[in-house]
Amino acid sequence: MPHSRALFTIIACAVVSGGLPAAAQTFPAKPVRYVVPYAPGGNTDMIARVMGAKMTETMGQTVVVENRAGAATLIGAEFVARSPADGYTILLATSTTLGINPHIYKKLPYDPVADFAAVVLIARIPMVLTVHPSLPAKNIKEFIALAKAKPGQIPYGTAGTGSPSWMSMALFRSVTKTDLIEVPYKGSGPADIDLLAGQITAMFANTALNYVQSGRLRALAHTGEKRMTVAPEIPTMREAGLKDVVFYSWQGIVAPARTPPEVIAKLNAEAVRALKQPDAAARITADGAEILAGTPAEFGSYIKTELARFGKVIKDSGVRPE
Repeated sequence: MPHSRALFTIIACAVVSGGLPAAAQTFPAKPVRYVVPYAPGGNTDMIARVMGAKMTETMGQTVVVENRAGAATLIGAEFVARSPADGYTILLATSTTLGINPHIYKKLPYDPVADFAAVVLIARIPMVLTVHPSLPAKNIKEFIALAKAKPGQIPYGTAGTGSPSWMSMALFRSVTKTDLIEVPYKGSGPADIDLLAGQITAMFANTALNYVQSGRLRALAHTGEKRMTVAPEIPTMREAGLKDVVFYSWQGIVAPARTPPEVIAKLNAEAVRALKQPDAAARITADGAEILAGTPAEFGSYIKTELARFGKVIKDSGVRPE
């Protein structure tokens, strides 16, 4: 009888084990490539490197951050979409990649929903309307009044069409009916330099708090739903009477579509564990980001909601797909 029970146990274990795909049982068995569709050094790149380092500590395999920048994130996103669906190539996906680009480009090399499997929504961060101290506006009401008194005369910077800085201003202009002059840059870094020098006088940014706190720039309001813990003195657009000017730049992780659910669950668990580490959380939230760390299903639903919402804003802004 004991021998029968032992045999039964062995068979049962084999059946349960056999019910899982081999890849899911052993994942990860080799390094994971974490593609960032931006150049090294920016805030998004920082988030990926913090996540990669923490996930490496617990997964038993190295998570290698690989920058594949260019074409407004299209290059990196297409690379991951066409990669094997085994969990060994993942993408640091952003609001630009999955929410904005589909409404900007007629021929997108990937489908934001069909070509990817959502893993986790890492964080979202509001955009702060910052101005050069030489601009006489001290708050949003004064800024709108100045813009209407001087239509087409106030230059603002963006990191290019489809970027969070561009999207924020498109939403702001649509709601306030103001006429401002866009000065597009190839990235937020060059735009920051010109804003600090006074070559442009305004910009929506998500990495400017240190300049604001040092007095080199002035913050008028931000696009979040509530005040930021790290900068509670900055009001929200809603508090300023602009209830529809709500926008977050967000970052998450996606894998190629058809990646096994068990692998997605493993990646999600490791990412959430990384986000719960105090030092990682402190780095990510330093500029006002809010860590979310939900389930794959929640992120998938969020992508679809944002995709629809951004589409309306971009259509109202008058931008035609390229």
